[in-house]
Amino acid sequence: MIKKAILTGTILTIFTASAAAGGVLRFKATKGWQTYCVRKAVLTVNPGDTVETNTLYSEWFAGKDAPWPGEAGPIFVRGAEPGDTLVVRILKIRPNAPVGRSGTSRTYGSLVATESTPMLNDPAPIKTFVWAIAADGRSAALDLPKSAMKRVRADLEPMLGRLATAPPEDEAVPGGVPSTFGGNLDTPELREGTTVYLPVYHPGACLYWGDVHALQGDGEITGSGIETSADVAFEIGLIKKKTIDWPRLENAEFIMVAGSARPLIDAFRIAHVEMVKWLESEYGFDRWEGLQILSQVGKAEIANVVDPNYTVIAKFPKKYLPPVKR
Repeated sequence: MIKKAILTGTILTIFTASAAAGGVLRFKATKGWQTYCVRKAVLTVNPGDTVETNTLYSEWFAGKDAPWPGEAGPIFVRGAEPGDTLVVRILKIRPNAPVGRSGTSRTYGSLVATESTPMLNDPAPIKTFVWAIAADGRSAALDLPKSAMKRVRADLEPMLGRLATAPPEDEAVPGGVPSTFGGNLDTPELREGTTVYLPVYHPGACLYWGDVHALQGDGEITGSGIETSADVAFEIGLIKKKTIDWPRLENAEFIMVAGSARPLIDAFRIAHVEMVKWLESEYGFDRWEGLQILSQVGKAEIANVVDPNYTVIAKFPKKYLPPVKR
């Protein structure tokens, strides 16, 4: 089959000719999953297609006794094979619920005792905070009855907490885990305008999405952003016969790598080692010269310090990359 090359950002993404223009598929997600694994697809797409869909809503978001809704998917991408790279360009994340939830728990948290980090002192109280999201989805307000300032309103920056392909081999990985396949990265960089590159380990890739945060600070220190649901859209591409070891991200200003591990220094190390390899393999940098430039102009963000693996985002400004050959 004839192939057509389409340049997206700084990455050459290959689509089949029949899908180069792409179609728009609308899919209503109604069922969630608590693990990432290979399972029957809810939708099949071609590279180049745009999917307009949603994340799942639960009364849990309103502070009620309801289950976590899980992640939507998986989407089967025609032509995706192990060793390829899946490309997901995030076009839209728009909150579609009137409320969002944040709070403390016994499962997640970086400043208090949790089930995985026991302490001799008493655990912090479990508290739920329900934010009122404005009708236009641009801000949210929270009442603070015990504080000097009785109400706060924050501008929203919606993000996808979770975006993943099916993990390697026959693994079924819990939804809260970030790793090589993506997963619960919990980085604010997974926002509108970002392109995400994920390893493909199985035919069709099996793409999952969910866990919208209307807003989240760096580190996600309480274990939650403003958790809510949203209407989302993304364009799906495929880079054939290109293998990456960790998720990569790109926006107008930066190329980025997400590294996930414990302890935090290992997540930091993974992200930056992979960035140096990227600069070396695709942008023509000598390894040690690339390391030197990254050391001086690079930036890093702590995405989360609460998940089973912590996540660090290594960022390299695109203005220091060589011109793209066209």
